[in-house]
Amino acid sequence: MADITHVLAGITGPGGVLTGEDVSSRPAGIWRSDTIAAKAIVRPRDTAEVAAVLKACDDAGQSVIAQGGLTGLVQSAITEPRDVMLSLERMNRVEGVDRINRTMTVQAGVPLQVVQETADEHGLLYPLDLGARGSCTVGGNISTNAGGNRVIRYGMTRDMVLGLEAVLADGTVVSSMNQMIKNNAGYDLKQLFIGSEGSLGVVTRAVLRLREKPRSQETLLAAVDSFDKLPELLKHMDARLGGALSAFEVLWSDFYRLVTTPPAKQKPPLPQHYPYYALIEAMGGDADNDGVRAQAALTEAYESGLVADAVIAQNEAQRREIWAMRDDVEQCNRFPPLFIFDVGLPIPDMEAYVGDVNRLLDASFGTYRNFTFGHLGDGNLHFGISAGDDESAREAVERAVYEPLANIGGTVSAEHGIGLEKKSYLLISRTPEEVALMRTLKQALDPRGILNPGKIFDNGTAPQAH
Repeated sequence: MADITHVLAGITGPGGVLTGEDVSSRPAGIWRSDTIAAKAIVRPRDTAEVAAVLKACDDAGQSVIAQGGLTGLVQSAITEPRDVMLSLERMNRVEGVDRINRTMTVQAGVPLQVVQETADEHGLLYPLDLGARGSCTVGGNISTNAGGNRVIRYGMTRDMVLGLEAVLADGTVVSSMNQMIKNNAGYDLKQLFIGSEGSLGVVTRAVLRLREKPRSQETLLAAVDSFDKLPELLKHMDARLGGALSAFEVLWSDFYRLVTTPPAKQKPPLPQHYPYYALIEAMGGDADNDGVRAQAALTEAYESGLVADAVIAQNEAQRREIWAMRDDVEQCNRFPPLFIFDVGLPIPDMEAYVGDVNRLLDASFGTYRNFTFGHLGDGNLHFGISAGDDESAREAVERAVYEPLANIGGTVSAEHGIGLEKKSYLLISRTPEEVALMRTLKQALDPRGILNPGKIFDNGTAPQAH
C-alpha cells in the first residue's frame, strides 16, 4: 500500500502536504509552548479535495485531526505523531454577501475578524466576537460552537449559522447550504456538526446569518460592592435599555487589579478596591437617543445603590480601552503554572460556587491565585488559576473547580468544548444516556473512528495506517 502522505499529496497537489520540519516548526496552539507532532499536515483547497482526503484516510484507517486557528483551550486539536492534521488554512475565501437576505457565505478557513470586517463593509454585523478574533476561524468557531462576548443578545455560534457543508469520515459531502431563517423540512442536520469538535465531520463551508449594523454602541464600566447587586443590575440594565443590551461581563477584583496594574498596559478607569466590576455594552439603532438612555439607566442604578461608581466611554478609543481590560487574559500567564477554566452555572449560585472553589484550592494548596471573570449575563465564568509547582497540580485544581458543579446543575464547559482536557468530567454535565447517544452518533457517522479519535469521550483509537 502506498504511503498515505504520498496519496494525499497526489490529491492536494504542490504545497498541499507538509512533513518534517514544516510540521514540527508550527506551534500546537496560541496558548501552548510545544509544537505540532503529526505525520503530516494536509492542506486541501476546496470541499472536493477534503472529501478525497478523508476517503483516502478512511480507507487506510488513518486518524485525522481537523485544524482551525488553534486558539482552543481544551486540547481538541492536539495531535500525536501518528495523526494527519487536516488544515483548512487554504480554504479562506469569502464567497459572497447577500445584503437583502443578510447572509454571508464563507469557506471554513476564513478568520473571524475577516468575517466581521467584511460584514461591516456592507453595513452589516456578524455578532460573534471573542478575544481570539484575529486568529480563530469560522470552521473552528462552528466545530466548537463558540460563544464570546455577545451571547446574551445574539446567542452562540449555532444561532448564527443558517447552513453549512460538511464532509463525513468516508468522504461523503453533506451540503446543506440553507439561506433561510425558517426551514423546518426534516432534521436540522447542521446541528450534528456544530459543537461536535470535528468528531462527526469536517465543516468546509457555511452560510452565516448577519444583522443590521448598529448605529450606536454604548460601553460602560460599573463598580459594584456586593455580588447580590450584580443580578439586579443585569435585570435593570436589560429592561431599561429596551432590548439593546449586548454584553454583561463581570471582572472579579483580583482580575481587575491584574489587568490594570503594570506590566499590564491598561490603567484603572475606576479605583481598584471594589469587589466586582461590570462591563456593560448596548448596541442600538438610535444614535441620537441611545446614549441618553444608557446614561439614564446608569443614573437610576447609581441612585438605587446597585452601582457604587461608573464610567461611560465617550468615544471609540475609550470603548476599546475598556474592552482591552476584559480581553487581556494573557496577563494570567505571569503566574505559572496556569490552569484555565470555562464553566457554566445558574447566576444565583455563582457567589457560593466561587467561594467553594477557593476553599477547596486553599485546602489543597494553601497558596494560590484565582483570577475570576466572565460572561456573567450568560451564566458563564472563567478562572485563571495558579496553584502548585507544576503540571502535577492539575488534577487537584480540576477537582476543586468541577466537583462543586455537580450539585447545582452546572456544566464543565460553557463555551470551550470538551476535547481531551475535560472528557474525564463529562458525566458531571451529561447523563450516561446522553453519552451513550453521542457514541451512537459517532459510530453511525464515523464507524472506523478516524475523526479526532479519543476526544470528548473514549471511542477507541483508529488503526495505524501504513
